[in-house]
Amino acid sequence: MEKEENQNNTNKNENKEPEKENGSNENLQSENNQEINQESKEETKNLSPEEKITELEDKVARTFAEMENQRRRFEKEKLDAFEYGGYNFAKEALNLIDNLDRSKHVLESDEKLKDTEALKKTIEHLDIIKKDLISIFEKNNIKPIESLNKKLDPNFHQAMIEIEDDTKEPGTIIQEIQKGFTIKDRLLRPSLVGVSKKVTIKDEKTEENQENQENK
Repeated sequence: MEKEENQNNTNKNENKEPEKENGSNENLQSENNQEINQESKEETKNLSPEEKITELEDKVARTFAEMENQRRRFEKEKLDAFEYGGYNFAKEALNLIDNLDRSKHVLESDEKLKDTEALKKTIEHLDIIKKDLISIFEKNNIKPIESLNKKLDPNFHQAMIEIEDDTKEPGTIIQEIQKGFTIKDRLLRPSLVGVSKKVTIKDEKTEENQENQENK
């Protein structure tokens, strides 16, 4: 029993030691803060009236500058929220145009409908719907990116394939896979394109030598 009591007393003393250490750390920090405050007060006391006024004016100027910066940030955030509030909605709405283009492609590829009056009327209706959608987009500052025959611009275009073509300068867009759009000065989605590259000319003699070596 005496051993257990001694052990319990020892554990209590051990538990108290960290508390003492924490208390001493807090006291030291409090003393340091008091010393810093005291030093700043003494420095303020040593200032002349003119220096005190200058210091106050400096503090007021900095406070007003910070308030003005906060006001400008708030105004910019409010403006961005107003101008780009429909950004996500517009991005999703582009799927409507994509679906129209896919539907048109499927119908035009159907051999049974080829050159029929029904196909012509359906294609006309799809084109009208697409035109109306783009008109609505443009009224809301959503505009298609011009791509064909333009030089590849990584800010607006994403090259998907390279196509050999000596009639165009390398890097010229000669195929538009998916149309891109912008909303005001912000990219909504890039245009997916195919760009031209130089035609690779193979050496006929080299090919003949390779064929002869294979035949041997």
